[in-house]
Amino acid sequence: MLIETQNTPDENVINFFPPVQILKSGSAEFVDAKSLRKSPLAEKLFDIGNIRSIFITSDMISVTKENNGDWEDLKPQILAEIMDFISTGEEAVISVQNDSSDNNEVIQKIIGLLNARIRPAVKQDGGDIEFKKFENGIVYVVMKGNCAGCPYALVTLKEGVEKVLKAYIPEVKAVKNFDKDAE
Repeated sequence: MLIETQNTPDENVINFFPPVQILKSGSAEFVDAKSLRKSPLAEKLFDIGNIRSIFITSDMISVTKENNGDWEDLKPQILAEIMDFISTGEEAVISVQNDSSDNNEVIQKIIGLLNARIRPAVKQDGGDIEFKKFENGIVYVVMKGNCAGCPYALVTLKEGVEKVLKAYIPEVKAVKNFDKDAE
């Protein structure tokens, strides 16, 4: 089984692209012991050691190592764990939240544009973007994976995501980061 890998601008992050679908939809991020209970795959990868976080989408597993970790040691172990896990046929993530079930036409356009134009670019940096809601002309999204803590996340939202969405969808007035505490 060939699993492609991709280095990212962050030397602590490598993206792994297995030849099979990892998640049916959405994405999931694992950074602590509590979140690991939702993913047998993430649990096996964290057991290797020197792993800071794991971000999983339908076609990618983005692994962030600790600063003291060495890719020469980690990469072969990660590849082996992914291959072993795929051969079991288990679900990679037990449950993934998906709040974008509304069939509103504008929301479907937003999600389609995010998936077609924006997510591929964000994924190249080991991250993802998730649509949360559309309210009063404002698109609320969550930056995930490597992009969640990136100092350029706000620039990406305003100069990238907002410009693209506003250019194609006149109903979009702004894009903001979704703050779950503000709900």
